[in-house]
Amino acid sequence: MRHYPSDSPEAMGRLVALTLMADGAIDASELKQLDHKDTVRRLGLNEASFDKLIHELCDDMLSSAHRTPAGHLELDVKSIDLLLAEVQHPLLQKQVLRMMLDIVNADSELSGGEAVLVAEAMKFWEIDLHEVADSSIPSLHRRNQGRYELAHA
Repeated sequence: MRHYPSDSPEAMGRLVALTLMADGAIDASELKQLDHKDTVRRLGLNEASFDKLIHELCDDMLSSAHRTPAGHLELDVKSIDLLLAEVQHPLLQKQVLRMMLDIVNADSELSGGEAVLVAEAMKFWEIDLHEVADSSIPSLHRRNQGRYELAHA
């Protein structure tokens, strides 16, 4: 795998790209989620540079990933950890993990590859799930008379 500078848009973008491919295919709902959350711009990239990152990741995986009997490419935990190590700032780690979770949740299905990737990121970066909760999602709060109302966190 090629190396990108620590905390660079490319290092973070590659993790987002890997998340897109973790279930074996880039799903339309995941791409819609990227657009909806303006993820590429928030990474500090443009569409062309993000597309280039995806192609570079595919090239790197073809040369270094394990091919399963079904023909899927898989990275081992050591390789994933090397990619995660390129994002060192704790705030950037949380932001990237939130982006990864948004992608994983886009199709309302959690594949094995997605679960492994997210779990490894949480373990490697020592981040608990509550630290990256999406606070923009309304939650229900109970009022005095037993009724519930929407409250924005």
